[in-house]
Amino acid sequence: MNAEPRATRPAFLFVCIKNGGKSQMAAGLMNLEAGADITVTSAGTHPGKAVNALSAEVLLDLGVDIRDEKTKLLTKDAMRAAGHVVVLGTEAHVPAVDGVTVEVWETDEPSLRGIEGRARMELVRDDIHARVKDLKQRLLAAG
Repeated sequence: MNAEPRATRPAFLFVCIKNGGKSQMAAGLMNLEAGADITVTSAGTHPGKAVNALSAEVLLDLGVDIRDEKTKLLTKDAMRAAGHVVVLGTEAHVPAVDGVTVEVWETDEPSLRGIEGRARMELVRDDIHARVKDLKQRLLAAG
């Protein structure tokens, strides 16, 4: 089965397990950084019921509103449509799909250091934000 041709602008699919926290944050932050220059979607390998409220709260501090986003199940078609998949954390595993580049970000997990609540989520956000900025720069430099 052939995927439809990709748009001329680059596309990224951010993936985590539940699609309620890290992948939603990454998508929101990439939209903030790149705007219309990059097509951004997110999904989960085992999606939860809703976006994590604390994730949404700390993104609002940067002017990014993901409160109305819905969790979505990862599909091979979504992977093909994006062409580039970024997996956040090491827990989610994505299938190999021909023609799709997969990059895994071993994101910071402050809870392993005893940091919880809003402080934890701010550190997670800042780690993902730095990675998103780097990804955008790499992509636009290569384009």
